[in-house]
Amino acid sequence: MESLAIYVPRLVTIKEYFAPGHRACMGCGEALAVRLVCKALGRNIIIANATGCMEIVSSPLPSTSWEVPWIHTLFENTAAVASGIEAGIKILTRKGKYNNKTKVVAMAGDGGTADIGFQALSGALERGHDFIYICFDNEAYMNTGIQRSSSTPFGASTTTSPAGKVSIGQTTWKKDLPAIAVAHGIPYVATACHSYPFDLMNKINKAVEVNGPSYIHILSVCPTGWRLASDLTIRAGRLAVETGIFPIYEVEGDRYTLNLDFPKLRPIEDYFKLQGRFRHLSKETISQIQERVAAKYSKLKERAARNNYQQ
Repeated sequence: MESLAIYVPRLVTIKEYFAPGHRACMGCGEALAVRLVCKALGRNIIIANATGCMEIVSSPLPSTSWEVPWIHTLFENTAAVASGIEAGIKILTRKGKYNNKTKVVAMAGDGGTADIGFQALSGALERGHDFIYICFDNEAYMNTGIQRSSSTPFGASTTTSPAGKVSIGQTTWKKDLPAIAVAHGIPYVATACHSYPFDLMNKINKAVEVNGPSYIHILSVCPTGWRLASDLTIRAGRLAVETGIFPIYEVEGDRYTLNLDFPKLRPIEDYFKLQGRFRHLSKETISQIQERVAAKYSKLKERAARNNYQQ
């Protein structure tokens, strides 16, 4: 793996392993996140990539944006394919036919992770495969028409959870995939966002060094599905973190670290007002969401503080 002095921007590799020229939408946060992930990973990897936005935009026959070994898999079996690749490498190494420390990486969106691919992911984590699973979370099935997923936030309007006279939009709360990954007892779990690139790359580097499964959940702003201007991608990602809606933290074993903390969280309205998908929400609903966000963030801070105190 390439070694990155990631907190010195000029030393980050200029090599692009996710090459430009793909067909992602303008301002696509997921494409930026993939680019940063690949810079941190380097060449010595094999990627299993689920059906989704990145698969579609990056590999239209006969071209590809991938400068590393890359396999397109179905929605539901990304973790299973990655598990098989990892097991095959282990067998070849044991037989003395392979001595290269190639890292296996699984990539999928929130639909292919929280919903369709969850069974395969849970099984792979439980079995302890030595691989990195990365969820690029744009909070809906954007590639197929902006349908809701179990990662869609409460109150967001999508094509299958439309806001109207009888509905506020999405009526269930966002599934907490990082917490579910932690519950599997794996060595490393982290959240990240493309709006904080060096934090993201640092976490990828940590995951590479882990012996066993790692899970990294990356918030990926989607201007098309979130209905915001394409030049607001970075700002929206930062506001998601600054409001506490998407905290940036990592869990190593049972030790929680809040990587970005703020003396006072910004009101969630600062985040919501940029996006058309939340434009219909009433003050009462926003207040309800604000209370839940504050409560969850407080619990996360308590866990991180407890771990620091025990040190």
